[in-house]
Amino acid sequence: MSASNILADIKKRKLKPIYLLHGEEAYYIDLITQALENDVLSDAEKGFNQTILYGKDTDWVTVLNTAKRYPMMSDYQLVIIKEAQNLKWDKTDEFFQAYVEHPLPTTILVFAYKYGKFDKRKKVYKAIEKNGVVLESAKIYDNKLAPWIEEYVREHGMKIHPQASIMMGEYLGTDLSKVANELDKIMLNVPKDREISVTDIQDNIGISKDFNVFELNTALGKKDIFKVNQIIDYFAANPKSNPIPVVMGSLYAYFAKILKYHYLPDKAQQVAAKLLGVHPFFVKDYELAARHYTPIKLFHVMNYLKEYDLKSKGVDALNLEPEDLLKELMFKILH
Repeated sequence: MSASNILADIKKRKLKPIYLLHGEEAYYIDLITQALENDVLSDAEKGFNQTILYGKDTDWVTVLNTAKRYPMMSDYQLVIIKEAQNLKWDKTDEFFQAYVEHPLPTTILVFAYKYGKFDKRKKVYKAIEKNGVVLESAKIYDNKLAPWIEEYVREHGMKIHPQASIMMGEYLGTDLSKVANELDKIMLNVPKDREISVTDIQDNIGISKDFNVFELNTALGKKDIFKVNQIIDYFAANPKSNPIPVVMGSLYAYFAKILKYHYLPDKAQQVAAKLLGVHPFFVKDYELAARHYTPIKLFHVMNYLKEYDLKSKGVDALNLEPEDLLKELMFKILH
């Protein structure tokens, strides 16, 4: 079951007796846990019927005894185990196994198991899957982040320019909680009837308008040597705002798409956009870049990126500073 379906069911009060929320991405685990906290019990009911335990501070006896209680003056009691990954899951006994196979219908027992996947081979997993709800919240891939941002904004009744969503993803990374938090702040400052622009992202997140990784990719695609050097000089003067791992990751993704563009069997805009995983708005940029970089040159570029990524991590770097590594890398890519 998807996160959106689970959230919809909670709103409709179509509740299950056990929820196992697990995975590497904490955002949906927190979102569903918060929805259960907000919507299952009224404020008056929470005093007697809501219990929050923490995995590192509790044990299975406590969890089981709490789950087996009956609610007071309420249809349900809610028991949430936060940081459930810290419970000793290898120590579960037949009593807890028996509970998850026949859970109390008036108890809603929630396991918020973060930053890792639950072992699906365990009997307890299969029992929860049969009698409750299981959500695996997987880490989002870089190429899925911009569409996720666009969908998040659309769900809030607004629009965002494709370039703005890509720029935001480049700078904030794939921590969805962080991205959602920044989007919430931006949407408060932008009128509902106006599209969120690149300028809005720059102003609210503190990204330089002219000197950022997005502009660096564009300048490289055009082989604009002067602009590339300007941006690298800015990066050197502002290393905390432009950490080299972010720059290297962006460069690799960009040149990998240019290489892929060369080998597309159909380069029509809509088809190419789908195969590259980009908005159709950007296909023309990859078409231009492909004219400046042959497949052979791109294979060399990918090797340079691998080499300088290792150097940035201290492998054969000869004590070079990050800005010197970037300048060397840019020279090799452009010449």
